[in-house]
Amino acid sequence: MIVIHHNPDCGTSRNVLAFLRASGAEPVVIEYLKEGWTRPQLLALFAAAGLTPREALRETKSPAREIGLLEKDVPEDALINAMLAHPVLVNRPIVCTAKGTRLCRPSEVVFDLLDRLPAGPLFKEDGQMVIDENGNRI
Repeated sequence: MIVIHHNPDCGTSRNVLAFLRASGAEPVVIEYLKEGWTRPQLLALFAAAGLTPREALRETKSPAREIGLLEKDVPEDALINAMLAHPVLVNRPIVCTAKGTRLCRPSEVVFDLLDRLPAGPLFKEDGQMVIDENGNRI
């Protein structure tokens, strides 16, 4: 089973979901902005991905600056609490497969989590080729 914590308004997240589907997978899609997070869920995801809350914090296009979360002395527990209150503060997409859990930024990172690559050629939404016609990663 593959799970993607997805934001449909995010181009990177849309690219990752398209790459997963192009590989033949139909992932479980969790729209975390609608569903929110739980503390155990966030802690488990961060541990599995090898991320600290600071590393998972979305700093741009989020209220992180306004809330005062960009200061380096903000404790991890305060970051988690803010992420629970404002799910958009968690960077995305986070993908979980049998091969591991990763924050898939850039979107091509998802290929490391797949048993097989999608057939090429494969392009991002912006037209950038990521897998050529021979099935090789670019």
